[in-house]
Amino acid sequence: MKKINILLIPIILLLVSCGGGNKDVDALIAAKDVKKLEEKRDELKAKKLELDAEIKVIADAIEEINPTKKKTLITTFAAKDTIFNHYLELQGNVDTKKNIVITPETNGILQQVFVKEGQRVAKGQILARVDDNGLNQQLAQLQIQADLAKTTYDRQKRLWDQKIGSEIQYLQTKSTYEAQQKAVDQLKVQLSKTAIRAPFSGIIDDVITEQGSVVAAGQSQVMRIVNLGDMYIEAVIPEKYLTNVKKGKTVEVYFPVLGKTIDAKIRQAGDFIDPNNRTFKVEIAVPNKDGNIKPNLTAKLKINDYTNPKAILIPQSVISENAEGEQYVYIADAINGDIAKAKKVIISTGKTQGDFIEVVEGLTDGNAVIKEGARSVKDGQEVTIITKK
Repeated sequence: MKKINILLIPIILLLVSCGGGNKDVDALIAAKDVKKLEEKRDELKAKKLELDAEIKVIADAIEEINPTKKKTLITTFAAKDTIFNHYLELQGNVDTKKNIVITPETNGILQQVFVKEGQRVAKGQILARVDDNGLNQQLAQLQIQADLAKTTYDRQKRLWDQKIGSEIQYLQTKSTYEAQQKAVDQLKVQLSKTAIRAPFSGIIDDVITEQGSVVAAGQSQVMRIVNLGDMYIEAVIPEKYLTNVKKGKTVEVYFPVLGKTIDAKIRQAGDFIDPNNRTFKVEIAVPNKDGNIKPNLTAKLKINDYTNPKAILIPQSVISENAEGEQYVYIADAINGDIAKAKKVIISTGKTQGDFIEVVEGLTDGNAVIKEGARSVKDGQEVTIITKK
């Protein structure tokens, strides 16, 4: 208080000396003495500057010694050990290995189509038939010849078994019969190719070629068959995750169009790194009991590639960085009731997930980390805690 009283003395004297100056100013104005008025004005301006400087000194002194001066208000939260699961977020497309376009095995006219779009079919079921171009007639003729050759062979074999006839006759009839039978079998195989069969059980998604059209073997697209029972998602993973993303890993799959989330697992992880983009592929099995998941449907994937059972997570917004590139936060130290001191702590961070980041060094369980007000405090500054979490 003595310091403030000493500072007030010159100001009071200055005010007193200025108080009796009004009469002098009035006299100068009455005398219309411009020069002396200008001198008086400059004198008062100088006194005012001195007065402003003195007032600032007093205000600073009061702020410095006032025991009830306002402290910076902050909020804090307690740093706690918690389980931290980091997820690699990707996008993939649904596919199925049982989604093919069927083509004929022989050339000809598409004589009959036995199925319709949306129809469920079984593996091996005949879906359509191509004109055989007279193969049935050829087969009938060959079968007659084969039957005759068999009869001749059977008779010759009975005679040979009784030691009647020559061995060469027996061998000739046997050779003739076998040749005829092979010709029949070969023509039967060729004739079977005129029937277009379902390679697996599924649903006819699209009948592409109409009955009566000319089709070419291996080229003409006749129909599409799809089986939605064995669905999977293929995703491309950067090579840096090779050791963390493996077969059996849990994957959270979200389908934006369906608004549906399911849990799945990686059923296959590729062993080949693509040299062009340094990635490898994974397949994720997708259960599809209700049949709503379709091929080429977009899916968002979250693959758990890292887990820390005792991690300290803090909002990224409370972290600052100094000129050396070091990251730091402020914690409330020396807490006494609602009063504490802000303490700067250098930290090292790990992986991020959303708005939070893992702190691997610098903080311990129980530290009161400053949240609101973290950008306005300084190291060692007294603060007032208004909220604790």
